[in-house]
Amino acid sequence: MESYPKMIIGGEQCNAVSGAVIDVCNPATGEWIATVPAGSSRDIDKAVKAAEQAGHNWRYLGFGERATLLRRLGNVILDHAEEIALIDAKDSGNPLVEMRKDVLKAIKHLEYMTGLALEVKGETIPATTPNNIHMTLREPFGVVGRIMPFNHPAMFTIQHLVSPLVTGNTVILKPSEETPLSALYIVKLAQDILPAGVLNIVTGAEEPGSALVQHPRVRRLAFTGGPETGKKIMQGAAGSGVLKQTTLELGGKNPMIIFPDVDAGTAANAVLAGMNFKRCLGQSCGSTSRVFVHKSQRDAIIDKVIAGVQAIKPGDPSHEDTEMGCLTSKRQFDKTSHYVDVAKQEGARLLYGGEPYADEPFNKGYFFKPTVFDQVTTEMTIAQEEVFGPVLSLIEWDDYDEMIQSVNSVAYGLTASIWTNDVNTVLKTVPLVEAGFVWVNGVERRYHGVPFGGTKDSGIGREHCLDELLSYTQLKSVNILTS
Repeated sequence: MESYPKMIIGGEQCNAVSGAVIDVCNPATGEWIATVPAGSSRDIDKAVKAAEQAGHNWRYLGFGERATLLRRLGNVILDHAEEIALIDAKDSGNPLVEMRKDVLKAIKHLEYMTGLALEVKGETIPATTPNNIHMTLREPFGVVGRIMPFNHPAMFTIQHLVSPLVTGNTVILKPSEETPLSALYIVKLAQDILPAGVLNIVTGAEEPGSALVQHPRVRRLAFTGGPETGKKIMQGAAGSGVLKQTTLELGGKNPMIIFPDVDAGTAANAVLAGMNFKRCLGQSCGSTSRVFVHKSQRDAIIDKVIAGVQAIKPGDPSHEDTEMGCLTSKRQFDKTSHYVDVAKQEGARLLYGGEPYADEPFNKGYFFKPTVFDQVTTEMTIAQEEVFGPVLSLIEWDDYDEMIQSVNSVAYGLTASIWTNDVNTVLKTVPLVEAGFVWVNGVERRYHGVPFGGTKDSGIGREHCLDELLSYTQLKSVNILTS
């Protein structure tokens, strides 16, 4: 892509009104990649006006035509999947092979959600008198603001535009300032397919995000990211002077519970896969970073986990054979280092990693070794707070009730993974675990139509399902009195 990609507002490529810019660098090498506009509240206001102007025609285009246009966009994105994956590898530090998977997953999501769109429908209600007709209609909100995280840029861009657009809303995307490039590329592809103003993108740091949240004519918001930012978004929305419906998909300190009837090798493989070391170096809200290992299996599982992390091959994220890339930014690098230091100070035992790679060429970027701690107790910081990096905590358990209490001791409630061969254990444990999305003998995967979202401080609302589509509509009740 060009070295100076521009924002797209109202179908036109543009710089920030202020002329301000942000440099984007490759986290694996520190090298400059591109310069992007640093938008402000003035750019958001401009985007809202463009989205409003496009909204009437888009709303009345009909579900079928909107879905057709979005599927056409999906096909064009597939034609450019390799370029998009390479952009993400260089921009985010995630391995190329995983970024290819991200694009394909997102297109599958687009196809599913556009196919599901005709289920967004009203109801008829039995008449209160013989000649009355009562029914409900589903109508779009208008302008939707979507604020996106840094960890899976292309995947979230594609997934996050589908539901609001297919239900008749217009959209303003605000990507992370750390990884904005694939979002700009994808919206540029959409210029030749979607009507001008239907899909807009404003890049920048905190100011455009805050302006989008607080804009009085943006009635629907969605954010994926950390809980603290999520709370600020709710506060900002409340201070806008209007009521806004908001979806928040936030962080997790997700537990994996391993019961003693599970083979140690199977359990160790699950631990490694659930932590997302290879996919994104632990930078995923769904990573199972707290592993509750039964006392009887502790040593066997630890040995296999350590052997597994030692075998992971780090490398340049843009190279074909790289298994594990680097952290996305200096902020994430420093945050990970901080939590490692705190864990050591609080008495956790470091089994592996806990430091950056010192050798060339890794010392030029934000490469950090997969890190495994044991002798972690519930009250320790790394057992309570989300690191969002490659830090795994092994927590030994023997008493079932105490283990469940420890599992639920955190402020989060996003995902959980339970490993056992006993269906009675499953039926007993699933209701006790405070999480919105639970795997039994599985990790990491999400499934079409299955609601994804968290409880407690892990979010509000559900995505990847019919409920997500419905959430981008407002219900109108109609009463026709014929006599």
